[in-house]
Amino acid sequence: MNRSMSWFNVTSLTLGFAFLYLPMMILIFYSFNASKLVTVWAGFSTKWYGELLHNKQFLDAAWVTLRVGVMSSTAATILGTMAAYVMVRGGRFFGRTLFSGMIYAPLVMPEVITGLSLLLLFIAIGLDRGIFTIVLAHTTFSMCYVSVVVSSRLMTFDRSLEEAALDLGCSPFDAFKSVTLPIITPAVISGWLLAFTLSLDDLVIASFASGPSSTTLPIKIFSAVRLGVSPEINALSTIMIGIVATGVITTSLISKNAIRRQRQEELEGTKL
Repeated sequence: MNRSMSWFNVTSLTLGFAFLYLPMMILIFYSFNASKLVTVWAGFSTKWYGELLHNKQFLDAAWVTLRVGVMSSTAATILGTMAAYVMVRGGRFFGRTLFSGMIYAPLVMPEVITGLSLLLLFIAIGLDRGIFTIVLAHTTFSMCYVSVVVSSRLMTFDRSLEEAALDLGCSPFDAFKSVTLPIITPAVISGWLLAFTLSLDDLVIASFASGPSSTTLPIKIFSAVRLGVSPEINALSTIMIGIVATGVITTSLISKNAIRRQRQEELEGTKL
């Protein structure tokens, strides 16, 4: 047998996938349980999905989470792209070390410390906690992830293309808009998706920055689980898994088609 397909590799791979996905499979299975007890199977039923659609608290929390995710990821993408451009193209300037350290600090800072510091800041300036404060908090810690993604693309970018645009009469802003931005757009989109995912998944920082009228979905689920796992939570988790899986599959197919199309164009260009 080939070394790459030895029994040890197959067993390790199987156990790894089971550890990652078996709990999800169990959760999805019990989301169709007719019993209110999540550990007792009482037949197949989809009634908990119907109950979930009539649960105003979960729906309001989901709407808050989506609004916060879209706004914070958009703001983080704009600021993170600007920060990445400054660090890569700005050269050596006064305060560069401090600037880069402040950008990358949330990557290594514990979420509890970040959330507590933001809470103290909001209290000090008299800002009422709500959706706006959650957006500010999520933008603060997700901006650094966008900056890392975009800066890595800018480092491998061929600057001669920008120089050619400048030689042809473009202003620096027009060169960035017409040449640089279209080329780094995949990295910008990846940064936005990463920031959006981090915002949807965040619990610790949101618990410090949220108020009574701005409960996000992770906070709501965590509060409900403390009182006992409800079949509605299983149904909600199954829907979230389905949405994420659909997004991942769609993105993978789009990427494969783009790579295949690029290879075909390269082959056609070689033949010509």
